[in-house]
Amino acid sequence: MSVASAVLPPVFVTQYTGGRYRIRGNYTGEHGASRVLIALGVVLIAAGVLVRFAGRLPFKLGRLPGDILIQGKHSSFYFPLTTCILLSVALSLLLWALRR
Repeated sequence: MSVASAVLPPVFVTQYTGGRYRIRGNYTGEHGASRVLIALGVVLIAAGVLVRFAGRLPFKLGRLPGDILIQGKHSSFYFPLTTCILLSVALSLLLWALRR
C-alpha cells in the first residue's frame, strides 16, 4: 500500500510515476450535490406555480375527499391524508425521473 493511497479517499486511484503520485479518475461526489440542488430548484418552482394557480385548479389541494377534518365545540383537527399521499406520489415520481 502506497503512502498516497493511505492519505487520499478510496475513490481515487493513484499511480507512482517517477517520484510523484498521479491521481487518475474523477471524484463524483460533487455531481450528486448539483443534482440535489437542481431537483430542489425544480420542486420549489413547481410549488410556486402550484400556489400561484391553485385557485384555478378544478380541485382544491388540501380539501380533497379523504382529508380528515374533525370540528369540535372549541377546537378543530385537520389532517390532509389524501393530499399527503398525492404529494408523496408526485415527488417520488419526480425524483425517480431525475435519477434515471
